[in-house]
Amino acid sequence: MASPSAVHVEVQGRALKLTSLDRVVYPKVGFTKRDVLAYYSEVAPAILPHLKGHAVEVRRYPGTVDEPGFWQRDLPEKRPPWVQVAPVYAETRKGEIPYPHIVDEPTLLWCANQNMLEFHVFLAPFAEPARPRSVVFDLDPGAGRDIVDCADIALVLRDTLEGEGLRVFPKTSGGKGLQLFVPLNRPDATYARTKAFARELAEAFEHLKPDLVTARMAKAARKGKVLIDWGQNERNHLMVAPYSLRARDEPTVSAPVTWDEVERLADERDPSLLRFTAWEALERVEERGDLFADVLTLQQRLPF
Repeated sequence: MASPSAVHVEVQGRALKLTSLDRVVYPKVGFTKRDVLAYYSEVAPAILPHLKGHAVEVRRYPGTVDEPGFWQRDLPEKRPPWVQVAPVYAETRKGEIPYPHIVDEPTLLWCANQNMLEFHVFLAPFAEPARPRSVVFDLDPGAGRDIVDCADIALVLRDTLEGEGLRVFPKTSGGKGLQLFVPLNRPDATYARTKAFARELAEAFEHLKPDLVTARMAKAARKGKVLIDWGQNERNHLMVAPYSLRARDEPTVSAPVTWDEVERLADERDPSLLRFTAWEALERVEERGDLFADVLTLQQRLPF
């Protein structure tokens, strides 16, 4: 008997109607909306701490990932009363944007059922929008470069930052890049300081390795190089959340990784070593826990 394309379920006391379950979201591998919902249900304990307290901008895919998705900030007006809002003031609107505030598994599944596939968060909590919780170095390879080159840069960045007494936490972008988080979690953190700090290091690395690194955002400057994107340390910029699915050919995940894994990638030069699908990411969480847990609580001070 064919499985139903819609089901009514209760999750933590909340009633949900999950629809179009057999719709294929990732055609290359036959990954369906049912699989998307199953993944987010299983990964909820790991992803939710990284979403709570933050406004979330989502990328929705009502068709397949081979078709254009679209960004959405505002929560749909037609939503359950228990789906919370994270209000963020926008100068362009002269008012607040009602971003989703994803605090529990029912809300996460409701969002995923609305075809919200990717979850992107601001670096600051919405209650304190001027206080970033981390400094971020987004390593984005240009044409002719890949995640292996990002690993080479990440290791030198790690050594430099650790030399200043700072712990650094790497994760994949879910695509070709790596993202390094330096948690601060301090009341005196500001975007002016974090952006200046990231920019100074990025430009120093461009000077040190001009054939491999660029700190310039222009596309023409990125060919054959890896961009250290210091500009992500802005109040209005977002980063893909740990454990979020990505809209690629396969259901890859922005996965936290260990430095041992980054070192192995740099040694073996095999990009597949840091490419994780949804089910692989779940296995990692089960075996290792949340490798990004300390990013939420570790307090550190920038050295300059």
